[in-house]
Amino acid sequence: MTRSDGTGAGEAHGGSAPGARPATSAPAAVRGGGGPASFHAMWDELRPIGRHADSGGYRRFAWTGADADCRAWFRAQAESRGLAYEVDRNGNQWAWLGDPLAGDAVVTGSHLDSVPDGGAFDGPLGVVSSFAALDELRARGAALTPLTRPLAITNFGDEEGARFGLACVGSRLAAGQLTKEKAYELRDADGTTLPQAMERAGYDPDAIGADPERLARIGAFVELHVEQGRALDLSGDRVGIASAIWPHGRWRFDFHGEANHAGTTRLVDRRDPMLTYAATVLAARQEAALAGAVATFGKIAVEPNGVNAIPSLVRGWLDSRAADQATLDTVVTAVEKAAREQAGRDGIDLDVVRESFTPVVEFEHALRDELNRILGGAVPVLGTGAGHDAGILSAAVPTAMLFVRNPTGVSHSPREFAAEDDCTAGVLALADVLEGLACR
Repeated sequence: MTRSDGTGAGEAHGGSAPGARPATSAPAAVRGGGGPASFHAMWDELRPIGRHADSGGYRRFAWTGADADCRAWFRAQAESRGLAYEVDRNGNQWAWLGDPLAGDAVVTGSHLDSVPDGGAFDGPLGVVSSFAALDELRARGAALTPLTRPLAITNFGDEEGARFGLACVGSRLAAGQLTKEKAYELRDADGTTLPQAMERAGYDPDAIGADPERLARIGAFVELHVEQGRALDLSGDRVGIASAIWPHGRWRFDFHGEANHAGTTRLVDRRDPMLTYAATVLAARQEAALAGAVATFGKIAVEPNGVNAIPSLVRGWLDSRAADQATLDTVVTAVEKAAREQAGRDGIDLDVVRESFTPVVEFEHALRDELNRILGGAVPVLGTGAGHDAGILSAAVPTAMLFVRNPTGVSHSPREFAAEDDCTAGVLALADVLEGLACR
């Protein structure tokens, strides 16, 4: 068995490939072996782009050289299949089979960008599988059955938000959930604004904004994604269907203290914001554990950021998610309360800003049930704490998601993994869904 990223599964996990056992409850199409050879060829072409030599992870950030190479790869895949290629006003890429203006289109796809040193599968698995699923349909002879609905594959830009701090920028802009004015305020760590980055990459930032006419042409959007957890591994299934995305958001905590000399300033004379920040990190863990939620401080910026200097500012970003809105509100409120109380004791000023928020997304029941029917009615349905473009689009378009088993449960890391036979199962399941929706 080889991994889909080309390394031996035993090499990566010390023995036989986890997750390679036969599925116990998947439909017949999902249990099938083989799968389109085009998946492997595409994966081999895409795999080196943006991969960091030292970490083994990916740095495919929006509007960078690696992003441009990924976009070129997408365009080449579209044109090699005779699909009509276009880029929308927000830089999202589209590849069409059938008339894009006909309406009621079935759309699939995901994203190609990554978090810092992210894994190979988060996003790209959905895009590669979409092209492979189309190839599978053609191999089955589905091309002889006229499409009753147009079919499209898409790559949404800047889904991870690694560069500008806001996730799902491309889909948020298209759905009108991010205004042009707010988008223009986004800056990366070097101070480059989003419009500057787009312009340097050869795109027109003046054109960005809501795209209701395009969204109105979509009758269904189905996103395939590697599972970011171990639910499928624990159940013994290769493919699952999403029920909902937990509500989640990002909050910026700015702890203002007083810069001073690390070697000469007495402990009792210090206004050290790092101490307050550290206490807040511990409070976030405690409150999340009590509520059955998750809360993470995963990014920090320090000024003046000197080894021998007490910081004047510590800026930390809280990511919190929960199964329902009330629980999420409870956790974030408790974390902020603990931070303010500690700041008062430490003589620190605190500002808290909510930078982004996504409410709970319940995927449309009718479409979800249709996917389950197409796949034989025995596919597990599960929720997720991870955000996706499908969640953003759900307010305007009927959306659904397929998950492919991840035996490690690890994501946003080079250890992210999906076995070859599970990737094949995902392609076959997606092909079944596309055929069931677009050729009925």
